Amino acid sequence: MRWFTRSTNSEYLTERRRMVEHQLVARGIADQRVLDAMSRVPRHEFVPESQVPYAYADRPLPLGDGHGDGRSDGQTISQPYIVAQMLEAARIGPEDRVLDVGTGSGYAAAVAAELAHRVISIERIPDLAVTAAATLEALGYRVEVITGDGTRGWPDAAPYDAIVAAATGPSLPSAWVDQLAPGGRIVMPVGRSGGAQRLAVFERDATGGLHETNLGAVSFVPLVGDGGWPEA
Repeated sequence: MRWFTRSTNSEYLTERRRMVEHQLVARGIADQRVLDAMSRVPRHEFVPESQVPYAYADRPLPLGDGHGDGRSDGQTISQPYIVAQMLEAARIGPEDRVLDVGTGSGYAAAVAAELAHRVISIERIPDLAVTAAATLEALGYRVEVITGDGTRGWPDAAPYDAIVAAATGPSLPSAWVDQLAPGGRIVMPVGRSGGAQRLAVFERDATGGLHETNLGAVSFVPLVGDGGWPEA
């Protein structure tokens, strides 16, 4: 949920509209709420200064140093189409509670906040979490950013109607299944970083079972943690 939005640079409005029409609608994104949210969120506010000219380009962008010590772990802000595809697949309603795993820049959390009632976002790299939280607060997005192991979820705010992960794991973390509401959806890439990955949607049915849908090949950084890959 967004409670306040500062004014954003009008010169980016045209770029956002072009991004939505050429990158999202043209590729089949049809959920009007997702399209409207992507039209509103100022992506240029979430990228490093050097990447602002490319903020609405059809590609992921590097986030730079996420540690304060020169290491970035290859973290990126995802391609706009991938953000839209994942959030459309999550089918987030206006009363839903969402767990966003892998805050990164905070951009996807901001888009989710346009769609949901409450968004909890977890980031394992402290400096990225601090920067994202500051950006989200400055822009007026009410997102609770937590530093920690995203594979453990966040039981304090469970159950979640949707869990969306921006990193690829070996399988579905059991903690997420435990924290998923009846009828809830989990959207995550599955596979090894640098290897074959698929974007999967897991949906819980009325009996508690999970049904998987494969949305195709993707490429994400590894999901590191107890329920993911070990840290290199």
